[in-house]
Amino acid sequence: MATDVPGAGAAEPAIRIRGVRKAFATGGREVLALDGIDLDVAAGELVCLLGPSGCGKSTLLNAIAGFSPPTRGTVVANGRPVTAPGPDRAMVFQEYALFPWMTVERNVAFGLEMAGATRQEIRAKVDALLAKLNLSDFRDRFPKDLSGGMRQRVAIARVLAIDAPMLLMDEPFGALDALTRRNLQDELLRIWAELRRTIVFVTHGIEESIYLADRVVVMTYRPGTVKRIVPVALPRPRDPASAEFNALKREVSALVMEEQLRHEAAEGRATAD
Repeated sequence: MATDVPGAGAAEPAIRIRGVRKAFATGGREVLALDGIDLDVAAGELVCLLGPSGCGKSTLLNAIAGFSPPTRGTVVANGRPVTAPGPDRAMVFQEYALFPWMTVERNVAFGLEMAGATRQEIRAKVDALLAKLNLSDFRDRFPKDLSGGMRQRVAIARVLAIDAPMLLMDEPFGALDALTRRNLQDELLRIWAELRRTIVFVTHGIEESIYLADRVVVMTYRPGTVKRIVPVALPRPRDPASAEFNALKREVSALVMEEQLRHEAAEGRATAD
């Protein structure tokens, strides 16, 4: 299957994945999580990885991040082979990953401090990001004093502070209520439109993937492969109630449900054994 983005030959993609395979040893046997992944992501593109539990979405994201290199195959990000984590690939986790003993301001400033930025540079960048994400009034609060949505805003501000050209997001809104999730989806799209970062976003939400993405990469149940890449040509802002949105949602849902049924069948066989 050809997975290059349209026009990818005209410019080097931000991410180029070729022949990626990932196996884990567990309980004395090998579990094949990914097999034969080929994928390009263009600079400035927002791509969602979608599929049922066990399809390897987070495993693929961790390979791009450099946290868990593939067993076989290559991942190239921003023109360089990925062998370890790097400041060019910022990660946003579902669990917020904030320092509980630091205020909002200090959490956002942390990466800049580690990079050796001056006090004036840190103050200017932090002030701008707190304003951009509507966090200025909470700069002296601690994470325990914030709602889940506010904590995730802080996490996003912290990774934006280091100016990484690429954001890797692992179900960052999965634990939030529906209204907060939609607000943060809109916030992410606003920031993405302004800054044009390359974003790879892992989700199990079909509607979320269509609402956000330029392309939805539907993955198969284990071992994870690219089942189909679905372009989302709907203009933004997207209306989930529109006929066009729901037609695409039905198409993607059918693809995901095929893999969900494979997942359930595999679990049934494991239980029977």
